[in-house]
Amino acid sequence: MPVVADGEGGPELGLRERKKQRTRAMLLDAAVELFQRQGFERTTVDQIAALADVSPRTFSRYFATKDAIAFALIDEAIDVVAVELAAQPAGISHLEAVCRAYLQMYTNAKDAGAGGLSAHRLVLSVRIIMTSPTLRQAATEYRSNALTVELAKRMGVDAGDRVLRLVSSVWGVITMTALGDLTDHGLDWEQIGVDDIVTRLQDTYAEFTGLMSEVVQLV
Repeated sequence: MPVVADGEGGPELGLRERKKQRTRAMLLDAAVELFQRQGFERTTVDQIAALADVSPRTFSRYFATKDAIAFALIDEAIDVVAVELAAQPAGISHLEAVCRAYLQMYTNAKDAGAGGLSAHRLVLSVRIIMTSPTLRQAATEYRSNALTVELAKRMGVDAGDRVLRLVSSVWGVITMTALGDLTDHGLDWEQIGVDDIVTRLQDTYAEFTGLMSEVVQLV
């Protein structure tokens, strides 16, 4: 990849790489708009490519399938959560650390600068995922990503460890339960903000830890 020096002497992306990043961002933005407008299931690759003003062949250079671009949308947030997880203290449980990392990601989005993951983008992503049965299922399935890599590092295990998968799966259930309120109760998505999502995550996690403490007491 060609690089040139920026004004401070650091490497700067070459023209070709910047163009690739712009095209990828355009495809993601087009997918978000269409997923929001007509739903994930009714959106086609050809429609995404047309809205981004590229050919379907160009689309395939960046994303193998429509599902792949949906995973990329999910990973926008996961990549940020992974960074937040790395900053969590060692003295708390792994599940607590993941919870705090997610809450911090949502909170930071309210003040995201240019190029950052904004609160608006996050809420749109949650809406797209939670209103699509396909994406709701995909979001709960275990797969390797930046977060599982960071969590494995924190736990001192490899990527295929059973306990790692268990922690990840438990958090997935907590998340889907919390965010399910937004869809299952027929709330108006136009009135939902990041603070609503944070509150539901906090409340659901508190309910879960309360249940676990009861189990410990019974044992």
